[in-house]
Amino acid sequence: MARVKKDAEDRRGDILDATLELIEERGIDQLRGADLAKRLGVSAGLIFYHFENLQTLVISALRHAARRDLDGLEAVLARSEGDVESRLRAVLREYGPTGTAFGWRLWVESWSASLRSPELRAVVRDLDVGWRDVIVGLIDEGVTAGVFACPDPAGAGWRLTALLDGLAVQQVVFDEAVTERQMEEWTELALQRELGLGAGRR
Repeated sequence: MARVKKDAEDRRGDILDATLELIEERGIDQLRGADLAKRLGVSAGLIFYHFENLQTLVISALRHAARRDLDGLEAVLARSEGDVESRLRAVLREYGPTGTAFGWRLWVESWSASLRSPELRAVVRDLDVGWRDVIVGLIDEGVTAGVFACPDPAGAGWRLTALLDGLAVQQVVFDEAVTERQMEEWTELALQRELGLGAGRR
């Protein structure tokens, strides 16, 4: 029985991964069970054996992606060494459009679709809150240690993530309207202003 359960979990994982790939390529509105079945080399019936309907599949796939990204965040923190400033910078690099976290096309698509789906909106909100909580926690830690001069860590966390969200949209939706160099420079300037850091600190 344990082997059957493992096979079912593996199959579900394959379906979720393929669903995310198709959403990134074509968008949520263009996702079709037949296309997904063709991508996987299985029947559409097998897909809907594991997932009740297309909406359930999309929600499940985005929850899967959110867990993956938050697990990646934990891995970044586990790998990061040194002072709180270095750890914060590592997290912001991972969050931003030049990092490995988020399929940004996927999440821009999800933001749009969440306007019509409260359940999807909750998934996207949980991911957003998870990242921001870590960033605010690091800013709080730096303030306590006397490394950062920031009277409002929560506000700083919101402003930094909002900046990176906006840059991601420009990078992904508008065909790299801003360069990676510009994103790095503007993020650095925001860090200096928000945290009272001296110019040029890395």
